[in-house]
Amino acid sequence: KEKIKLTVHNTGKAIPKEDLPHLFERFYRTDGGYGLGLAIAQTIAKNHHGKITVVSAENSGTSFTVTLPVSKEKESA
Repeated sequence: KEKIKLTVHNTGKAIPKEDLPHLFERFYRTDGGYGLGLAIAQTIAKNHHGKITVVSAENSGTSFTVTLPVSKEKESA
């Protein structure tokens, strides 16, 4: 199946390794916020048969990638 990928890269401070496995858990907080945004994004991706992943490392920043299948259905006007 064809897939489309969208990657957002941040060159700022890396996310600590101990936080990475928990980022998509509802209400998990690292530096503020309410811990809902990534959980909602993951649910949306899954509902569209896709996924969202994160990679973070010192000196290279953080990348979030959303992968979704490409639909072959024609849109109706």
